[in-house]
Amino acid sequence: MNSTTNLFRCLLGLIVSVGSIEARQVTFKDPLSPRIANYAISVKLDAEKKMISGKEKLTWRNTSKDAIRELQFHLYLNAFKNTETTFMKESGGRSRDIGMPEGGWGWIDVTSMRTADGENLTPRIEFIHPDDDNEKDQTVFRVPLTKPVLPGRTIEVDIEFRALLPRIFARTGYYQNYFFVSQWFPKIGVYESAGQRYATKGQWNCHQYHATGEFYADYGTYDVDMTVPKDYVVGATGVLQRVQDNSDGTKTVFHRAEDVHDFAWTASASFVDMTEQWRHVKIRVLMQPQRVHQAQRYFQAAKATLEYFDKHVGQYPYPNLTIVDPAYGGFGSGGMEYPTLITAGSFWGLGPELKFAELVTEHEFGHQYWYGMVGNNEFEEAWLDEGINSYYEVRIMNETYGDRTSVADLPGFQIGDLENSRMSYTSMRNPKICPVFTNSWEFKQGGYGNLVYQKAAIFMTTLDRLIGRAVMDTVMKTYFNRWKFKHPCSRDFIDVVNEIVPKYHGDRFGKDLNWFFDQVLYGTDVCDYELTRIRNIEIQKPIGVFDRNGKKVTAASRRDTTGSRLFESSVVASRLGEVKMPTSVLVHFDNGEEVWESWDGQSRWVEFKYRRPEKIVWAKVDPDTVLTIDINWMNNSCTTEPAGAPIWKYTVKFLFWLQNILQLAAMIG
Repeated sequence: MNSTTNLFRCLLGLIVSVGSIEARQVTFKDPLSPRIANYAISVKLDAEKKMISGKEKLTWRNTSKDAIRELQFHLYLNAFKNTETTFMKESGGRSRDIGMPEGGWGWIDVTSMRTADGENLTPRIEFIHPDDDNEKDQTVFRVPLTKPVLPGRTIEVDIEFRALLPRIFARTGYYQNYFFVSQWFPKIGVYESAGQRYATKGQWNCHQYHATGEFYADYGTYDVDMTVPKDYVVGATGVLQRVQDNSDGTKTVFHRAEDVHDFAWTASASFVDMTEQWRHVKIRVLMQPQRVHQAQRYFQAAKATLEYFDKHVGQYPYPNLTIVDPAYGGFGSGGMEYPTLITAGSFWGLGPELKFAELVTEHEFGHQYWYGMVGNNEFEEAWLDEGINSYYEVRIMNETYGDRTSVADLPGFQIGDLENSRMSYTSMRNPKICPVFTNSWEFKQGGYGNLVYQKAAIFMTTLDRLIGRAVMDTVMKTYFNRWKFKHPCSRDFIDVVNEIVPKYHGDRFGKDLNWFFDQVLYGTDVCDYELTRIRNIEIQKPIGVFDRNGKKVTAASRRDTTGSRLFESSVVASRLGEVKMPTSVLVHFDNGEEVWESWDGQSRWVEFKYRRPEKIVWAKVDPDTVLTIDINWMNNSCTTEPAGAPIWKYTVKFLFWLQNILQLAAMIG
């Protein structure tokens, strides 16, 4: 999901959209993933009552060495059941600045649960609360088994359920005749074996639905048929298999998805269905009729992003991508990602100068890689998806639309995505509030978006600039190929960095880069380097000595120092923050010459001294802006000449930006 923690992101949360795609029947020749959880689901939508009823056959395989004596499931829709759920208590009934509509409750009930041999498990269902002591929360349940599932064996469970969809304000639900249905079915948790991620013994990982953070599940197949009113256009995860017209004014749409860990779908009578092709990928855009003119922006952004990931990370293996543009009252479902299906964002009158539609499309597609194919645990280590994806967002947006214009390109005002991301982090009231490495629901006093999305994107950019783009691409390709369709943790990513970087840089950064991640990922300290002082002291030659032309220095000639002046000059750079990074200092003299000094950044300050005829005009610490994690770039340079009040340049720029955003928000609201 795209971050909404500054004004720009908040506006994005208001203008995002929804999408899905149908494509030719495709079956992968070989499974790309270990297919652990395989679902066959039939669901029927009652568009008038806003209810769904479904039958689900789950085939779950025990890949561990343990005998599994219970199953655990998510019932995410129960997050919207009442004011007492963990989600409602944590969020206060708001998501991305959108409040829950009055009377917009939703829920899900399991009405029957049986094993394939007919054993009734329904009476054994017990709600549990693995993350808190909230007995009113019903988003996770356990079911004890009479017979354990032995290692390597499977269990088949037949489930019947019904659900009332909530009014959309947080990802899922309905608005009038627009439905976006996500996290909607009884979904089994992940059983982690000892040694997988952080598990010291076999255990279920099945978190409640929280106000921040997203989802975690195993890979498998989904065969899903959705019965909807006949005039509705349907989009869904996976590939369209066939459409069946029914005699009761409905139709049934059959989809199959392979090697995915989730399934979402959308249906509306208002969608305008549009398609284009990029190589092997059929791109489908489901637009609101009043915003059809924005569709090309989605297509272009999707194609540019597909091209970039294909070149710099790895191939997109699926044959399709659906982009959904949400209904006006369904903005709460926008800016989200599901396998082969993303929701984007636009609104009527949005000009190309403001690249909101492009940014949301790029960001949400990027999740196909860092959430879809590299399946980290979003509840516990969201930065592995959101942070890495935001880092690629900066790369792709800036390289596609310009590093100074990729967010806004208005007369008198421009801003790029790196600057936008830095602003979100550097403007935090308390950037030390907690480490990036924190469970998503434990960001009690805020900071989730600023840290997990933006700080992580910024420290990934810093790593990129420290080790070089070519080495960074090798790191990311190695990580992607090694861990796709698996469940990596932060340690696994760091291990790849420590494996690749020494191959190209030797011990330049030490025996490993643990010191880097200890500071920016696991720590709370800030990085702040300052160019503190420039000093030029002219040396007066004593009377009676000879200058360099052989003439004796007199009281009169000493005042004429042309050609014989000499300065003792110095530059002082300081480390104001606790984070220690290698950096450099550029010193510029009045004859145009420059000296580049290296500094390991460990000490509190460093002084560089010079004795030469030229004096220092200006100096800058981190002249190539390698340290994007540096929280204050305004103190990085110093000059002996009038500065022209550079602070006002940035102040005016920010105020102009703020005014434009507020005006746009007023237009939408």
